[in-house]
Amino acid sequence: MTRSRYWRNNLIGYSFIFFPFLVYVIFVLYPVFGTLQLSFTNWDGFERVKHFVGMANYVRMWKDPFFLKSLYHNLIWILIGTSLPIVIGLPLAVILWSGVKGFQVFRTIYFMPLVLSSVVVGIIWGWIYNPVFGIANEFLRMIGLNSLTRAWLGDTSTALPALIIAAAWQYYGFCVIIFLAGLQNVDISLIDAAKIDGANSLQRFFYVIVPQMRNVLTMIILYTLIGGFKVFDLVFVTTRGGPAGATELLATYLFKQAFQINYVGYAAAIAIVLAFFVIVVSVLFIRLRERIA
Repeated sequence: MTRSRYWRNNLIGYSFIFFPFLVYVIFVLYPVFGTLQLSFTNWDGFERVKHFVGMANYVRMWKDPFFLKSLYHNLIWILIGTSLPIVIGLPLAVILWSGVKGFQVFRTIYFMPLVLSSVVVGIIWGWIYNPVFGIANEFLRMIGLNSLTRAWLGDTSTALPALIIAAAWQYYGFCVIIFLAGLQNVDISLIDAAKIDGANSLQRFFYVIVPQMRNVLTMIILYTLIGGFKVFDLVFVTTRGGPAGATELLATYLFKQAFQINYVGYAAAIAIVLAFFVIVVSVLFIRLRERIA
C-alpha cells in the first residue's frame, strides 16, 4: 500500500520527466550512437551492407590535410569569433545600463541582427562584400582608400576574417542583451565607493563591474565556444568553404564528405571528433573558470 501510494502520488511528476527523456533518447542519444556506429564503417549512403573498417576513418582523418586545415580555421573562428562579440557587447551594455536616453530603442536595434536567419545574414553580407557594387568597397573608395578595395569573399587572405566579422555582427546583440540582464545584479554601492576612492571609468569597469559579471561571462564564452565549432549556414551560403578552401570549417567539410562525395562513414567520424572537441573544450573551460574564481 505504501509503495502504490508513492507511485500514485508521484505519477504526474515522473510523467513530466519521462516524456522529455523519451524525446531526448529518440532525437539525441539514438542519432549519436547511430553516428558512432557509422564512423567505424566505409558506408557510402547507398549500399545496404555497411562494411566495418575499425579505426580506419579516424586514422585517415589525422592524415587528411583538408581536415587539418578545416580544424585550423575553426580554431581561428573560435578565438576571434568568441572574443569579438564580447569585446563589442560588454561596453555597449554598460553604456546602455548607465542611463543613456533611448535605452529601449538602442536595445532593440542591437538585438535585431540576431532575429535574422543566418542565411539572410549571409546574403546581406555577400552584397556588402560584393566587389562591384558592395558598400564595403564603395566606402573605401569614398575615403580615398582605393588600394584596399578587393573581392573580400574571393580573396583567400580576407575571406575568413570577412565572415567572422559578419558572424560577430549577427551575434553581438545577443551578448548585449545578456550582459544587460547580468548588470542588473551589479552592486551599485561598490561603484559609488570606487568613485569616492578616485577610480576613473576604465578602472571601475575592469575592477568593479567585470568581476561581478563572472558568471554571465562564463555563460557567454561557453555558448560562443560551442557555436564556433558548429558554424555552417553562414559559410555555406556565402562561400561554401571557398575560395580554395580558405573558409572551410569542420561542419562544411563534414557536409561535403557526407552529401557530395558520399563518404558517409568518414563524415560520421568527423562528426564524432567534432562533438568530442566541443565536450572537451567546454569541460576544460569550466574547470579553468572554477580554478580562477
